[in-house]
Amino acid sequence: MATKIKYTALLPEIVRPTCEIHILSGRCKGCGFCIEFCPRKVLEVSGEFNEKGFFPPVAKSPEQCVNCRLCELICPDMAIYIVGEEPERCGDGIR
Repeated sequence: MATKIKYTALLPEIVRPTCEIHILSGRCKGCGFCIEFCPRKVLEVSGEFNEKGFFPPVAKSPEQCVNCRLCELICPDMAIYIVGEEPERCGDGIR
């Protein structure tokens, strides 16, 4: 008879970082880079245009954000930034 091993005990506990997405709609020119390259598809195009006449992004599911900050890095207008805690890192993973 085969013995069942519980592998979940061997994996480190993964904790999702908490963060807030801030969009400066007045700076946005609506390029859509942040929407296109978000790995978790947190952002979408807004239904309202800004004072420049462009449609800035809005966070459709901010709870899915993992604080990777790719949107910050890719935005040519620096119109989006993330405020949040960095996860505690250890040798065997993120806790």
